[in-house]
Amino acid sequence: MRSYSLRRLRHATASLSPGYFSMVMATGILSLAAHLIGIPVLPKALLALNWLLFLAIGALALAHLAWHPRRVRDDLFNHLNAPGFFTFVAACSVLGSQSLLIGGSLPVAAALGAVGLLAWILLTYTIFTVLTVKQEKPALDRGINGGWLLAVVATQSMAVLAALIAPEVGQPLRMELNFFALSMWLWGGMLYIWMMSLIFYRYTFFPFSPADLSPPYWINMGAMAISTLAGALLILNAPHAPFLHSMLPFLKGFTVFYWATGTWWIPMLAVLAVWRHFVRRFPFAYDPMYWGAVFPLGMYAASTHRMIDALRLPFLERLPQAMFAVGMTAWTLLFASQLRALYRQWRTAEN
Repeated sequence: MRSYSLRRLRHATASLSPGYFSMVMATGILSLAAHLIGIPVLPKALLALNWLLFLAIGALALAHLAWHPRRVRDDLFNHLNAPGFFTFVAACSVLGSQSLLIGGSLPVAAALGAVGLLAWILLTYTIFTVLTVKQEKPALDRGINGGWLLAVVATQSMAVLAALIAPEVGQPLRMELNFFALSMWLWGGMLYIWMMSLIFYRYTFFPFSPADLSPPYWINMGAMAISTLAGALLILNAPHAPFLHSMLPFLKGFTVFYWATGTWWIPMLAVLAVWRHFVRRFPFAYDPMYWGAVFPLGMYAASTHRMIDALRLPFLERLPQAMFAVGMTAWTLLFASQLRALYRQWRTAEN
């Protein structure tokens, strides 16, 4: 019986996507958004659930690595799949932010930040080295999508967690963390410009089918939303870091720039979704990649709320609540679909 269960588990993990940690990202950011908006109970409930998801997906990822190392290697060498590994970095950062703001645990947040930073270093230089030196490469229209921007999200998530931890520690570590956050924020912005240029070129100069418009394209907006959040936190930290105070006009200008860019993407992506599902009648079906579309909705709510605090923009205060409602609705529908899919997979394995 035990051997049979292990075989079933081994079979189930064979197709595990490297981007499955996006479920942790989506759950965590909605928890943080609920906390910022002031919704009771829900933030702590989602924090508890997110720890379960993080540990469960982590265990499955380790099993996948042990049982199917060749598939992991193939994903690392695949232009479309490799960026999915960055969801682990972002998941560590988001869960660390939850643990600090909702759970009140600085040591846990710092530990998750350290794990996330180590993973960021290893993944950044491994993935981009591999994709650079490999001999057989796909054409641009078959090798890039919005999922590439997960590298930006991972980078900015490290900036966010560092900026959140900084006010909780004394000098000189506070200054060092703020400088690290600033550096990651600037690098993430540059990385977005590089990647978005290629993605927009692919959008407009290559044939585009409904199947090509996969959920990771919502990261186009999510990458700008998390950049907005990091910028807003740096502005709020400026009184305790003289070099940030001297850069306030730059920080404020680019934070609004990121927010405006992310806001522009929302109706664009909504129109493309209507074209995909209603004009071209591409069927609705559960896909784990949809978690990558929920995360940007929650991140937009959280980042807008922080930007309102940092720049004193009270006329935008209803926007985070509206986007949180949309994100929470999408999360609920997707979580129910996830449970249904797991149940069907289990029944199929039994038969």
